Amino acid sequence: MANEVQMQHLDYLLALAAERHFGRAAARCHISQPTLSVAIRRLERELGIVIVQRGQRFEGFTEEGRRVVSWAQRIVAERDEMLADLERMQGRLTATARIGAIPTAVPASPFITAEFLARNPAASVRIEALSSREIARRLADFELDAGLTYLDDEATPGTRSVELYRERYVLLAPADHPVMGSGEVSWADAAQLQLCMLTTTMRNRRILDANMAAEGARYRPAVEADSVDALYAHLTGSRRATIASTAWLPQLGVPPGFAARPMVQHGPRPPIGLVVHDRAPASIVAAALEAVAADLELGARIDTLWNETSG
Repeated sequence: MANEVQMQHLDYLLALAAERHFGRAAARCHISQPTLSVAIRRLERELGIVIVQRGQRFEGFTEEGRRVVSWAQRIVAERDEMLADLERMQGRLTATARIGAIPTAVPASPFITAEFLARNPAASVRIEALSSREIARRLADFELDAGLTYLDDEATPGTRSVELYRERYVLLAPADHPVMGSGEVSWADAAQLQLCMLTTTMRNRRILDANMAAEGARYRPAVEADSVDALYAHLTGSRRATIASTAWLPQLGVPPGFAARPMVQHGPRPPIGLVVHDRAPASIVAAALEAVAADLELGARIDTLWNETSG
């Protein structure tokens, strides 16, 4: 077996693992498809194994290939961490912080990214809206530096976390709707409205459904979507409503003609936190994000802004 494996070839392999298509992987690496194919075949020769199952198109990885992908993820992550650590020693960090956020946490993410960029002005941030399960998978595969997700019974093993805030739910509905005359809205009353809700693949929706069930309420959403922006878009100029988190309001506000009223609370408020892979040595980027999260006191800030809005 050859003892020389080029890092560039591992980068190409990880692009293929992410895209599962030679053409898209080549475009991701800014090279031609033949160049990518040659690099993968050379990697196979160097390791003395078959990595890719080939037919008319990409058909997946062999058992040995899946093991190589797993090692490549670790090796490339360690290389990136070494470079980031050297930058940190020179007093700067130019890496891109890769953050996966559940849709309900995306509106709160600017609180974190603004402080991270203020502390690391040469760095950049990439935010992706993902389900809690996808965040867990991509953290494990070293495809994310951190996740903004729920810290509950679906929390990811092998991670550590910093709690940021706890979700408080409010009904966003037309201000002149009779239900908005209450100081607090029951879930059974909210179920009677034309609700816009996240899809059932989202953890937030499962939490809201549990609150509905606690009051024996049955409902069928008028609109289901996979992003908070889409929910807001369907409120504009309509008589529809949605059940929002107060963490959305600092960035998205209350639509014109609408009002926000607190929902009856059933049980503890669900915690949202920053989650990172628990490994040694620790990721430099993840550690920088953790430091920001620990200093923010975001829960108190969101609660204060809500109290000012509702008052």
